[in-house]
Amino acid sequence: MPGKLSDVAKKAGVSEATVSRVLNDKPGISASTRAAVLTALDVMGYERPTQLRGERARLIGLVLPELQNPIFPALAEVVGGALAQRGFTAVLCTRTTGGMSEADYVDMLLERQVSGMVFGGGQYAEADAPHGHYLRLLDLRLPVVLVNAASENLDFPRVSTDDAVAVEQAFGHLVSLGHEKIGLILGPPDHMPSRRKHEAFEVAAKKAGLTVPKSHVEHTMFSIEGGQVAASRLLKQGVTGVVCASDPIALGAVRAVRRAGLKVPQDVSVVGYDDSAFMNCTDPPLTTVRQPLEAIGRAAVAMLVGQIDGIPVTAEELLFEPELVVRGSTGPAPVPAAV
Repeated sequence: MPGKLSDVAKKAGVSEATVSRVLNDKPGISASTRAAVLTALDVMGYERPTQLRGERARLIGLVLPELQNPIFPALAEVVGGALAQRGFTAVLCTRTTGGMSEADYVDMLLERQVSGMVFGGGQYAEADAPHGHYLRLLDLRLPVVLVNAASENLDFPRVSTDDAVAVEQAFGHLVSLGHEKIGLILGPPDHMPSRRKHEAFEVAAKKAGLTVPKSHVEHTMFSIEGGQVAASRLLKQGVTGVVCASDPIALGAVRAVRRAGLKVPQDVSVVGYDDSAFMNCTDPPLTTVRQPLEAIGRAAVAMLVGQIDGIPVTAEELLFEPELVVRGSTGPAPVPAAV
């Protein structure tokens, strides 16, 4: 395989002769060089020689739903960097690439003998989605970590932002500004983090002595367009404050307010969730609840590597507290016009 040898050698940063020695399991090769060659082989999708298939590759599958939402590239950067520091290479898989499903990616990653997988924002968070590939990973006992809330039947180690605290912060901020008619825009009804936010929203409203009708809670897709449609419906209900389950949804809400001939925050205040890239550069800068991505990503990698090293890791969820970042999209509730 002369062509493949040169490709692998270039990827691993070694000579073709060294690649040949590794593939033929010859002595005199350092452990680090051997690992570099085998990782290059795995990353490029080449099959290992039969005698080298017994051990798992130092590859970790990182499965994300998309990269358009800035929060996911940010998570990939943290996880990828933390893995590299520990001598692993992340294989990034997104559901929007090539029409492959999560189950397809799991099959591919297992064929490449990955050492483990990290899932962020995947089907595990959707109660009504297929979960067969996760159950398969449980049966195989492959090291896996899930980022953020999962369906109850998936007993994997998890690291999550505390959705209840996030909503308490956002709702409490709007109440402190005098808002009483507050709406909530969530993801799809079967989305577990959205369910948690909904429960926390009702608790926070009760504590504040406010009544939130069902018409003040909307479900939509995690996109600017989805946020715009949902916010347009809330504006017809007379809300003056909107808590959103993602920053793109919040940007859609801002657009809806402007299309209705109103202003943010003079007429309607909007709070996002994530504090993804450039939210301080929007017009107005977005008030949002920041997920502690650095801590979450590093904790996910630590839990994964612990499993790989044979250290028992609890399947209980590790919760990280978010932080409210107040910017220009929230302000005092508008004063009703005098009769």
